[in-house]
Amino acid sequence: MQLGRSIAHCRACGTPVDYRVPADDNRPRAVCPACATIHYENPLNVVGTLPVWQDQVLLCRRAIEPRLGFWTLPAGFMELGETTEQGALRETDEEAGVRVALEGLFAVLNVVRVGQVHLFYRARMLDTRLAPGPETIEARLFREDEIPWDELAFRTVRETLQRYFADRRHGHFGVHCADIA
Repeated sequence: MQLGRSIAHCRACGTPVDYRVPADDNRPRAVCPACATIHYENPLNVVGTLPVWQDQVLLCRRAIEPRLGFWTLPAGFMELGETTEQGALRETDEEAGVRVALEGLFAVLNVVRVGQVHLFYRARMLDTRLAPGPETIEARLFREDEIPWDELAFRTVRETLQRYFADRRHGHFGVHCADIA
């Protein structure tokens, strides 16, 4: 599968780039013919939480595309200068306005076709006060039998929730890794 090829001009000098395999490499890269700068295109990290209050999980209804109006876990793109944990906490605050304590990495999901890696942390809600931000129509707690499965925004959210509820039934939480086709 060929992803990338989104760089048209060198970020260093502005010259149009060529895609070719540089010496000592094994795949095509954006290479500047003028200054020889090699530009790498790498997957983006999406970081978020699976907030829990007693026997309920917190979901947010999206106020933005993609998947406007569908339910998701609070998550978004990791920013430069932050750790995955810091990004997950920031996204949880921005989207749900809820205070949480992280309880460990729970899911690492590779979404190769769009060049993303999704990382979800289990999170214990410290209270039930919610203050959804502008990217969220509403935030709400759901028991397992109330989850709007047909209205979930992303397959990574479905996979994470299914694995969480299975782990909860078994009384042990692991770290789950999966590839999303």
